[in-house]
This record gives sequence, structure tokens and C-alpha cells, in this order.
Amino acid sequence: MTDLFAAFVDVLAEALDDHGATGTADLAARVQLSRSHLDRVVAAAAGERPGAFRRRILLERSAYRLLTGPGHILDVAVEAGYGSHEAFTRAFSRAYGVAPAAWRGRPDRIRIDAPSGIHFHPPNGLRVPARDKVSSMDLVRTIVDHHIWLLGKMLEQAATLTDEQLDRPIEISVEGIDDHPTLRSLLSRLVGQLAMWHANLAGQEYDFAVEQGESVQSMRHRLDEAGPAFAAEIGELCSQNRLDELIVCPGDNVEVYTAGAMIAHVITFASYRRTLVAGALHDAGRDDFDGGDPIRWITQAS
Repeated sequence: MTDLFAAFVDVLAEALDDHGATGTADLAARVQLSRSHLDRVVAAAAGERPGAFRRRILLERSAYRLLTGPGHILDVAVEAGYGSHEAFTRAFSRAYGVAPAAWRGRPDRIRIDAPSGIHFHPPNGLRVPARDKVSSMDLVRTIVDHHIWLLGKMLEQAATLTDEQLDRPIEISVEGIDDHPTLRSLLSRLVGQLAMWHANLAGQEYDFAVEQGESVQSMRHRLDEAGPAFAAEIGELCSQNRLDELIVCPGDNVEVYTAGAMIAHVITFASYRRTLVAGALHDAGRDDFDGGDPIRWITQAS
């Protein structure tokens, strides 16, 4: 039965844009099963009948299209196999709790709860749950692997430079990361990074204006709220093995990431900014935290 269901998933992924395959009989023929047999196989393996399974996947894809494309909602509806704006709106509203236009203005989750755990995966695929869930230990290993890979790429680039370029004193370049950084702006962005992702996970908007000339007292207040909340959310994602869950990042250029990728992103750029802050505090005669090195802090906390 597992092989038959896998074959159905493969056929479905290939036929998402083939609206002639909307009928269960057609899907069954492509898997070389009778309609009744396919119904039994898919219902037993996925907890959904084939037609409902396909409609859910197309609705998830339509949610992604609403975020990433400027097109009219009717275009998204037609792509999802609906003959009218009204029919699509009814189906979308049942699945997401709000009409497509309202959801596009304030996006939330893309995935619709399903017993199989199989969902649309941008840009045009399906994500089938792995037999072994991604764990927090897997994420740590992935971050280490990325570090080793990136170091190798950096060495490849360094090998193309002259001795003069290699030995020239470094002036920190922050282009593309932080423009004209100061101790104030770096600290505010470090707090803001936590507050921003906490807001995103809670389906709320983040106001970047708060970071303009922010006082240290304001930063401390925001950290007291956002820090524990963000840590609790990450703890929940890790404990529930949800690191492959998709997170929508709305904006002018909407992007979708996994929770694990988001955590790696936060750690990477926070480490960079913390290093600059530690150096600036050292220059100001304030250095009582090992330069930001976590090795003793983690060891003592163990």
C-alpha cells in the first residue's frame, strides 16, 4: 500500500496544473488502479480521499501564489481549478477562515491541517514528511556543516587574491547588512531581530520605526518581552520537531522559509552583530562578558 500511495503522490505532483486530472477516475488510471481501489489506498494512507487531497494541495499553492504574485485573485482561482472567483473564495474561506483578499493583506500559515502531513512546498512541489523528523540536533549539525562549507568557499575565493590583498588590514564592510552601524543601531537591531521574528510567528506586523534612535531603556523593555517569547517559540518548534514548518515573510518581496532556516539565520546575523558590539564595548572600557564567547556560559549552565 505504501508504494501505491507514493505512486499516487508522484502522479499528483506532476498533474497539479493538469485540470483534466481533477477526477478521481483519471488519477486512478494514471496510477493503474481502479477508482475504488485508489480511494481505499489514499484514504487509508492519508486520511483524505484523492479528490479532497488534491483540492487541499491546490488551495495551499493558491495561498502561496497570493503572497508571491501580483496577479488578480481570479487568475489564482483559475490556476487552482476553480471556474469562478466566488467558488474559489468560498473554498479558500472554509480552509483559511478569511477570504483570499483579506488573507493576502494579512497572511498567516500556508499549510492546511491534514493527517498525512503532506503539503504543497514552494515553488512547485510537495513536501512529504520524512520518516525521521528533523530534530534540534539535526539543525545544530546543519549549522556546523554550513559553517564548514562556507569556510571552504571563502578559501576558494581567497586563493584568487594577491599577497597584498591577503595581508591588507581589514576595515569591516557592512554593505548589504547594516548601513552606517553604530553601537546604538546594532543593539536595537539585535533586539529588533527577536521582536520581528516573534511578531512573524504570531502573525503580527513589526514596526521598524521603533529602531530609529531608540534609547537603551526602550531596548531593554523590548528585550524583556520579545526575548522570552521568541525563546519559548523556538523551544516549542524544537520539542515538537517542527523545524521543517514553513514560515511566511510578507513584504514587497514575499519569501517562505523553514523554521530551521530562520533559526540559523537569526544565529548567524546575531553572532556578527554581537561581535561588533562586543568590540565597541571593549573600546569603551566595558568588557566583562568574555567578548560574547558562549563557551563558558553554556558550560557553566550545563
